[in-house]
This record gives sequence, C-alpha cells and structure tokens, in this order.
Amino acid sequence: MKAVVLVRPKAGIRDPQGDAVRHSLRKLGFDVSGTRVGRVIDLELAAADRAEAEAQVQRMCSELLANPLIESYEIVFEDGAP
Repeated sequence: MKAVVLVRPKAGIRDPQGDAVRHSLRKLGFDVSGTRVGRVIDLELAAADRAEAEAQVQRMCSELLANPLIESYEIVFEDGAP
C-alpha cells in the first residue's frame, strides 16, 4: 500500500524558506502574497489493510516525520482518500 505524507509549517510559524521563495518569485514578476515550503514523503507500506496502514503512518508522523509543535501533516493514500 502506498501513502504520501505532506508536512508543512503550521500557520503562524516562521518559514524562512517560504519567505525566500516568495521574495524570488516577486523579483521574477509574479504577484505572490504568500508561500509555505514543506516536504513530501512517499511511503510503501506492507500493511494488511487500510486501518493498519493509517495507524502505522500516524505513528511514523508523530514519532519522526513531523514535529507536532511547529508542523502539520496530511496523509494521502494511493486511492486518493485522506
């Protein structure tokens, strides 16, 4: 089973990388008022079913993949359902 984890800085958390991207885009002439830079993590899971896979990925996120103090995350499974 495949899952994708999208990790982004939480609202209100400073995002220097996003600021740099926004500044560069504006210099190139794009009218961009805000940007946030995150990361994408593609996972291949050997879970028996969707519930087990979701529990595993939730645990991965809380223990390693995302810092819950400053980041939020979204999990999307291969079938497209969050």
